[in-house]
Amino acid sequence: MAEAMPFLLFLAVGLVLLLGYPVALALGGTALAFAFLGEAMGLFDPAFLAALPNRIYGVMTNETLIAVPLFVFMGVMLERSRVAESLLDTMAMLFGPLRGGLGISVTVVGMLLAASTGIVGATVVTMGLLSLPTMLRRNYDPAVAAGTICASGTLGQIIPPSIVLVLLGDVLSGAYQQAQLDMGIFSPETVSVGDLFVGALIPGLVLVALYVLYLIGVAWLRPQAVPAIPATERTIPVAVLWRRVILVLVPPLVLIVAVLGSILGGLATPTEAASVGAMGAILLAAVRRQLRLKTLREVVRQTTLVTSMVFLIFIGAAIFSLVFRGFGGDELVEELLTGLPGGMVTAVALVMLVMFLLGFILDFIEITFVVVPIVAPVLLAMGLDPVWLGVMMAINLQTSFLTPPFGFALFYLRGVAPPEVKTVQIYRGVVPFILIQLLMLGTLALWPGLATWLPGQVYG
Repeated sequence: MAEAMPFLLFLAVGLVLLLGYPVALALGGTALAFAFLGEAMGLFDPAFLAALPNRIYGVMTNETLIAVPLFVFMGVMLERSRVAESLLDTMAMLFGPLRGGLGISVTVVGMLLAASTGIVGATVVTMGLLSLPTMLRRNYDPAVAAGTICASGTLGQIIPPSIVLVLLGDVLSGAYQQAQLDMGIFSPETVSVGDLFVGALIPGLVLVALYVLYLIGVAWLRPQAVPAIPATERTIPVAVLWRRVILVLVPPLVLIVAVLGSILGGLATPTEAASVGAMGAILLAAVRRQLRLKTLREVVRQTTLVTSMVFLIFIGAAIFSLVFRGFGGDELVEELLTGLPGGMVTAVALVMLVMFLLGFILDFIEITFVVVPIVAPVLLAMGLDPVWLGVMMAINLQTSFLTPPFGFALFYLRGVAPPEVKTVQIYRGVVPFILIQLLMLGTLALWPGLATWLPGQVYG
C-alpha cells in the first residue's frame, strides 16, 4: 500500500483538476488530504511538512524569481501600448507583396512578442484578434492562418527572455546542485537562468526559420492558400514604408537587445535585465503616447494577478512535492528511471512523454514546479547537461501546447476566432507546425551542441 500512495496522489490531483478546481488549491489541498490520511495509516511522517515555512521563505528571498513580475510587467505594458498592432500592420505592408507574406509577418511579429512578453496566452490572443480577421479577409486558408497564429504564439515558451525559462532555470539550478551532491560532489557547479536564456537562443531562432520555410513552401506548392495583397491596395510610397518600418520596428528591437544583450554581455543578471525591460516598456509606451494613469493602473493590476497566480501555484506545488517525498515517491521515480532498459535514452524519452501528456491538463508553471524537481535530479545524475535538458523540456512543452485536442494554444485561439473558423480547421492547421517541433526536438537530441555551444562561448 505504501508504494502505491505516490501514484494515487498523482491520480487524485489529476481527477481534482478535471473537476475544475484551481491548480494551486488542487495541488496543495489534495496533498494535505493524503498527508492526513497517510499519517492516520502510519504511512506518512508529518515532520516533512515542517519544511514548508523554509520553502516559502526561500521563495520570498529568491532574487531570481523577482524577474517574474518584471517580465510580466514588461509584456503587459507592451501589449497595452499597442506595439503588436503597429508591428503587424507594418510587417504586413512590408511582406504583403509576397505570397505567404502575411503569414511570415505573423511569425516575425510572434517572435518579437515572444521575446518581449514570454506569455503564450497573451500572444496567441493578441495575434488572433489582430491578424486572423485580416488573413481571412485576404482569402488565406483558415487552417494555415490558424496554425501560423498558434505556432507563433507558443514561441514565448522558447524565445528568451521567457517566463518559462526563468522558472525552469531556477528549478533546474536546485536540481543540478542536488544531483551533484547525490553523486558525492560537495563543491557543485551551478546553472543559471542566464545559461538557459543563451542556450535557448539558437534553437528558438532555428524554429522561427523553419516556420518561415514552411510558409514559403506552402506559397510555392499551394499559392491560392496564402495569396499576396493585391497591388491596388499597396498604395503607400516605398520611402514612407521604410520610414515607418524603422519607426515601428527599431524601438522594440532596441528593448529586446538591451535585455538580452545585457545578459549575454555579462553586464546584468536576468533579474536586473528584467528591470531594464520593464523601464524600457514604460519609456516606449510614453514615446507612443500610450502611457496614462488608467493604463498604468491596468498594467500593475494584471501584473499582480499573474504574479500572485505563479507564487500561489509555487506554494501548492511545494506542499505537493513534500508530501510526495514523504511517501517515498522520489525514490520510486529514481528506481523507475534508472532501472529502465536502454538507460539514459529511455529515461529521457519517458520523461518527455509524461511531460508532453501532462501539458494537456497542466500549464507550464505547474509542470515546472511539480514534475521537474522530481525527475530532473535523477536525469542530471545520469550525466545530462542541464542547459540541454532545460531547452528540451521547453520545446517539448511548446509542442504539447500545440497538439490537438487539448493544446492550450488551440483553446486560446478558439476563444477569439470568428465562428466561420471551425475547430477542425484549427487542428488541421497546427499539424505541420507540430511536425516541425518534433523535428526540432529530434535534431536537438542528436546535436546537443545547438543548446550548449553558445553558453560555452559566452560564459567560457
